[in-house]
Amino acid sequence: MSDHTFPAVERHCDVAVVGGSAAGLAAALQLGRQRRSVIVIDAGEPRNAPAEHMHGYLGREGLPPAELVTVGREEVRSYGGEVLTGRAQRVTRMPDGRFRVELATGHSVVARRVLAAIGLVDQLPDIDGLRQHWGRDVIHCPFCHGFEVRDRRLVQIVTHPIGLHTAQLFRQLSAQLTVVLHDAVEVDDAELDVLRAGGVNIVSGYVNRIMTGADGRVEAVRLADHEDLDADAVAVIPRFRAPAEPFATLGLRPASHPTGLGDFLETDANGETTVRGLYAAGNVTDPSQQVLQAAAHGSRVGAMISLSLAHDDSRAAARPSGNQADWEHRYSGDQIWSGNPNGTLVNEVAGLTPGRALDVGAGEGGDALWLAEQGWNVTASDISHRALDRVNVEAQRRGLRIQCQHADANALDPFQPAAFDLVSAQYASIPRTPDGRGVRNLLNAVAPGGTLLVVSHDLEPMRASVDAAHTPPFDPDAYVRVDDFATALADSPGWNIEVHDRRPRPAGAASASHHIDDVVLRARRAAG
Repeated sequence: MSDHTFPAVERHCDVAVVGGSAAGLAAALQLGRQRRSVIVIDAGEPRNAPAEHMHGYLGREGLPPAELVTVGREEVRSYGGEVLTGRAQRVTRMPDGRFRVELATGHSVVARRVLAAIGLVDQLPDIDGLRQHWGRDVIHCPFCHGFEVRDRRLVQIVTHPIGLHTAQLFRQLSAQLTVVLHDAVEVDDAELDVLRAGGVNIVSGYVNRIMTGADGRVEAVRLADHEDLDADAVAVIPRFRAPAEPFATLGLRPASHPTGLGDFLETDANGETTVRGLYAAGNVTDPSQQVLQAAAHGSRVGAMISLSLAHDDSRAAARPSGNQADWEHRYSGDQIWSGNPNGTLVNEVAGLTPGRALDVGAGEGGDALWLAEQGWNVTASDISHRALDRVNVEAQRRGLRIQCQHADANALDPFQPAAFDLVSAQYASIPRTPDGRGVRNLLNAVAPGGTLLVVSHDLEPMRASVDAAHTPPFDPDAYVRVDDFATALADSPGWNIEVHDRRPRPAGAASASHHIDDVVLRARRAAG
């Protein structure tokens, strides 16, 4: 068990996506590109986890499924979308119409819209040895993995009448196809006649087990009468289940699929379920979808959710920021931080001549207030009005003059250019963008001869020791890193990086035990 625990936190965003495979990530990418704040909640149990490769995905043919997820997560995070490891346990409707998604870790996510991209759970026939080979040499889809078993000895186990429909496809792939009608399943005799005429061997019987050879691969299918059917691969169509239990409190119930093989979630043309504001995408809405179709569907439903939010905001003549809402909520309770300045700021500013200072992500103002007491002319900037109100109150109590600026560091030119002798960002949560706008905004605010100071927590020790039951309520990879500043400075003439290293975290406002070291970057801009 991890030594690091996190108190229960309630996050706020525009859209919560439950499920982080192809459909969920594609939707999150669309939403992020529409400047919507997105939190993806992923239990890490994709349907295609047993498969070594995925097929039929144009441009990604043969890619391992896990690699697609890794690339997709990075793309979502590049737009500031967060991916949290966790399991959604219950989704409820709040009095104001928003949703609360409760996680098994104790954290929760409040969102204006929710997308269920939960996939399907395969329910395999109760045949000894079948599950051990599932997704490798026991397959279900001739399009997903059929080519890989072409010309091989293939045994298709038919457990349901619909299962016979793929036999003609498997016949095209291999002339060595045997179809087993398992446990007296009733099928159309006319279909059997067509298959027999096409050279397919038809066997009736009860399959007891899948036999494994010395190489660990399938070698035969054993029937109840002890007859062995030689096989290099086995095909079977499983039943499936939509794992929609977290949404039951909203009144959402899966519908029976027309094939009779399981259930699924019904939606309208825009992907909205019978519960207003709750959408669904991917193969939980259409079990025939492969990964490519699931991603495309998620992308489309993400666009429809964006349109729904834009419609509401236009009617309200508002342009709300989900990131701002998250921080406004966070500062709605008691004081979060100690009120002390961050120790690294104190150390790094020593020896600098006071001038104009910009504190980005000022929060409750511990750093801004300390700088003002040292003689700096301070502008405290934050995305949260409530945070800045606390800075104002404390500044007045101490008799200090601080200019408070409500600004999003990712806005277009939020700060006065080349105006500050010190630009400080201490553990600032600036969502990433592909063009690095937030980074550039901070660099542009530094006056000639001025100093840029960026400090963040070294999260690598936390990554290595936090387990799935004690995951943090935030995704650090969705935010600008110190290394992003270093890269931008290397590409910007006229800058000198004076410090870029890791060091023990001094005493200060940050007190979480899982943050042991700081990553510090201090750079000076040439004096014009």
